[in-house]
Formats: sequence, C-alpha cells, structure tokens
Amino acid sequence: MAEAELTPGALLREAVADGAIQAPGAPNALVGRMIEEMGFSAMYLSGAAFSAGVLGLPDIGLFSLTELVQQVSYLTARVSIPVIVDADTGFGDTANVERTIVELERAGAAAVQLEDQELPKRCGHLSGKTLVSTEAMCAKLKAAVAARSDDATVILARTDARGVESFDAAVERARRYVAAGADWIFPEALATREEFQAFAKAIDVPLVANMTEFGRSPLLSARELGAMGYRIVIFPLTAFRVSTKSAEDCLRDLKRRGTQRSWVKRMQTRQELYDLLNYDAG
Repeated sequence: MAEAELTPGALLREAVADGAIQAPGAPNALVGRMIEEMGFSAMYLSGAAFSAGVLGLPDIGLFSLTELVQQVSYLTARVSIPVIVDADTGFGDTANVERTIVELERAGAAAVQLEDQELPKRCGHLSGKTLVSTEAMCAKLKAAVAARSDDATVILARTDARGVESFDAAVERARRYVAAGADWIFPEALATREEFQAFAKAIDVPLVANMTEFGRSPLLSARELGAMGYRIVIFPLTAFRVSTKSAEDCLRDLKRRGTQRSWVKRMQTRQELYDLLNYDAG
C-alpha cells in the first residue's frame, strides 16, 4: 500500500516502527503547520493546551466532545502527519467512550488517549486527583477498541496511578490496560529517570513519555527515552508556553511604551506567515 493510502493510525504506527519520535503539542492549526514544516513525524493535541489556549479555561475537563472534534478537524485539515488526541476521560462511561472514538476517528485522529482519572480531572502533575477503578478503566478501553472502525487507530491508555497510588500500582494498571486492549501506554508523572527505565522494562508495548515542563518528571531527551524503549516523546505545552510568555512580555512592553517597534525583529514576518499558510497556492 502506498504511503498516501495509509490511514492516520497506520501512518503513526509506521512512524514509530524504527524508534522513538518526537510529537510537539499543537494548540492550533497554525502551530500544527509549523510542526509539520519543521519535519516532525507526529503532533499532539493536549487537552490542557486546548482548554487554556482556545477556551481560556483550566484543564479540569470542561470542554465538550463536540468542541474537541472541531479542533481536531481544524488540525487534520491542514496537516498530513498523524495527530495524537488527548480525549481526557472519554467524556463519560463506556457508551460515551464509544462515541468519542467514533467522532475523533471520523475527524482524522491517529490515536485517541484515554486516562483513568475521575471527574473533575486535574493536570497529571498536580495533587488532588482520584482514579476510577481498574475495572472501570478496562471497560472503557474495551469499548474504545470495539468502537474503532480502523484497527490501526491507536488506543492510548494513560494512567495517573504514579501520582495517586504508587509506581507499582501504575505498572499493574498498565498491564491490565494492555490486557483490555490498549495498544500503547502513557505513564503520567513518573518521578525519576530510574522510574522511566523500570516502567519500560515492565511493559512490553509502545510507551509514551510526557516531557512537560514544571512537572514532576525530569526533562529527559528523546534520545535518552528512545534508548530506554519509549516510542513517542510528547512536548504538549512547550511551544504554547514559549509563545504565551513572549506575548505577555510584548503586551507589557507595548502598554508601557505605546509602540511595538522594538519587537518587530522578533516577529514572524508577513511573508513568513503567508509562506506557512501557502497563501499563494490557490
């Protein structure tokens, strides 16, 4: 089958077949275009980035499936590399998870991530979280697997058990999730390099490492994590944090000076934006 004929999930699986890849976070389609232009093999749509950057809301499960599907559609319409989608808790119980998979797959998601928190959910690197039972999460994963129309669409199970229970509990949950049908596992908030290594030795499916800033995990390189056995290294908020901090500094300076002249050399030019958008293509 030619590469152009591969489904999003098949493209993603092919991308990780030979080793670890980096998947930066794309809070919007413009950044998604940048990620593809820079030569990355995949991108990640973070629920936190979507909540904050598009809706101006905290990451506690406030957006709807309809809103997420629309954002995924914006991304997949403008990029050709696979999009990994953070679907939080799946928007409800097993019936809701089934619809989540159907709608996100239809929107072009290559992988759908489901986590084992109870609502209201919280950032995986914060305290105060609670988990659904292992049995409840396994039921969601079985529903997700049954609902996908393309067997290549990746069902990605995230466990937050390390921050709530223990490292061993996270490993045990991951094993149960694989048995329930999860294709890949995402252990959230591992605390040390040694924990990343131990988890990779314990779980024999493709693993996702989250290199988010200001969290509980050490910031390891994609090369280091790949050597341990991880296949996807996500940077969910890296570009978002840099851009919003730069915008804050610019706006503060603009308020004080009343001119943007000192910032012009640090801006993306009109032509650079047009080139990124393929402005003259049509």
